[in-house]
Amino acid sequence: MKKILFFSIVLGIFMNLHASFLDEQKNYKRVRVALEEKDSMIKEVLNKNSLRVQNLNVLFIAFKDEKTVELWAKNSDEKRYKQIKNFKICASSGSLGPKLKQGDHQVPEGFYYIDRFNPVSNFYLSLGINYPNKADKKRSDAKNLGGDIFIHGDCVSIGCLAMKDEYIKEIYLYALYAKNGGQNKIPVYIFPFRNLKEFQDRYKNEKNLLSFWENLFVGYEKFIATKEELHYKYNDLGGYSF
Repeated sequence: MKKILFFSIVLGIFMNLHASFLDEQKNYKRVRVALEEKDSMIKEVLNKNSLRVQNLNVLFIAFKDEKTVELWAKNSDEKRYKQIKNFKICASSGSLGPKLKQGDHQVPEGFYYIDRFNPVSNFYLSLGINYPNKADKKRSDAKNLGGDIFIHGDCVSIGCLAMKDEYIKEIYLYALYAKNGGQNKIPVYIFPFRNLKEFQDRYKNEKNLLSFWENLFVGYEKFIATKEELHYKYNDLGGYSF
């Protein structure tokens, strides 16, 4: 009896050590509910786009002015992403322009990645964004740049990208499958708008802001041309070099 108990404990420890990220997330009720409600639909979308759930890579692009988040995806052995879904942002705060400090209610603008999954969020499910990144820190002289920026549910936002709960269930699962398949840094590109030319005249007197946006759109245009994940460095002015 003692031997059976011992081997049961050892087996339990072994299984926990080798549990996948997906298995760990299934311990949370909201993730299980999302899987029950959305899993078959997600796999149907992936299948229609010749994407394999076990080798999935995803990338998100948000446009603040349009209140839209685009989902791009590819298989991990491919280079080029393709857009497979759009999601409407139901709440956001602030105005066009980057986040510079704690309490400005701004949604960040720039090139980020998902750095944490929160299945017990105050806002249903949430995906953390690595704001402030090195560019944000170089561009702002504020003592506190703020943080805790998420893509989350519940349609409430103070600097975050808030989605309907039905949408965050899908978004969370797409990211979860990608993470489970080995994509450790899921890109999130946040832009003020889609077409820089439409806003250049309106903001012609705000040289620093325009310069920042022009830098962002070098990256955007490169992604649209190549459909490949951007590789960038941070420059001394708080911008990006591609």
